[in-house]
Amino acid sequence: MELKLINDQGQASATVQASDALFGREYNEALVHQLVVAFQANARSGDRAQKTRAEVRHTTTKPWRQKGTGRARAGSTGSPLWRGGGRTFPNKPDENFSQKVNRKMYRAGMATILSQLAREERLVVVEGFAVEAPKTKLLVSKLKGMGLDSVLVITDSLDENLLLSSRNLHDVLVLEAHEADPVSLIGFAKVVVTKAAVAKMEEMWQ
Repeated sequence: MELKLINDQGQASATVQASDALFGREYNEALVHQLVVAFQANARSGDRAQKTRAEVRHTTTKPWRQKGTGRARAGSTGSPLWRGGGRTFPNKPDENFSQKVNRKMYRAGMATILSQLAREERLVVVEGFAVEAPKTKLLVSKLKGMGLDSVLVITDSLDENLLLSSRNLHDVLVLEAHEADPVSLIGFAKVVVTKAAVAKMEEMWQ
């Protein structure tokens, strides 16, 4: 599999040989969907809580007598049927949203996403990606020169200047190769990967 190698002007200067197992896989929509849903579900935290009928604040007095009123019998205003009553199946902070994804499935899913990005020419390779100083203006200028707007940059090692320069740009994200995830990969118009990061990704996921 050959990936396009671009220069600082965004022009294709050469190609890079990459693994067919990682960048030449057939698209599997069901697998990608499962991977994305599981990733987002596993990121959820149980931070919501509702009260049961035992936990709501209410009077313990019977609302009305059992018989003779013509109304349905009621024993407590904390009933889930009443306004202000408890919930039947309340959400609790210890709720577990996690979904299991096997390692083999995860690797196959990541390979599927990368392969589709390569087919759609949304994935390009660069020799290296860095800025001289931690200034957003420098990174914006570099991306503009390369013809990039919404972009995910994947590097082999963390460059502090690059990371600090990208923090104020909502449509730019910088990650190391081992931090790449399915949601980030499909969330940007372009994915720029350094040559060394390609080798790292092949080592991890194929």
